[in-house]
Amino acid sequence: MKADLIAPCGMNCCLCLGYIREKNTCPGCRIIMAQETPKSKSRRSCIIRECDELASLKLKHCSPKCHKYPCTRLKNLDKRYRTKYGMSMLENLAMIEEAGVRNFIRAEKQKWTCPECGIYLCVHRQTCIECGTERPTPETQ
Repeated sequence: MKADLIAPCGMNCCLCLGYIREKNTCPGCRIIMAQETPKSKSRRSCIIRECDELASLKLKHCSPKCHKYPCTRLKNLDKRYRTKYGMSMLENLAMIEEAGVRNFIRAEKQKWTCPECGIYLCVHRQTCIECGTERPTPETQ
């Protein structure tokens, strides 16, 4: 896990199915590609990734330093991820703001490593994609 794999919205790209999968792999939201391909359309059109406020404030992640924080898009994304996947973008961003990205990454490694095989779990799957172990729920972590 590296700092440049933490998306502006607070998503840890190492846990995203788009980053993990073998076909049509996404390089991560903050990785600049020399030539964007048609397959990277969702990356190019991401409202949060392409936010003018982030660029003008020279921020790597959404932050209370932005007068729009949290914007409607970020609140909707957070609600969807909390409901479907048990992860909160706003909690991630709060931890980054309070503790720094390095401490956030340390916590992510501990929280999202499969207890059986040791690979990173996928936020979009309920089981480890390597060994099939059930992903711990927030209550059991």
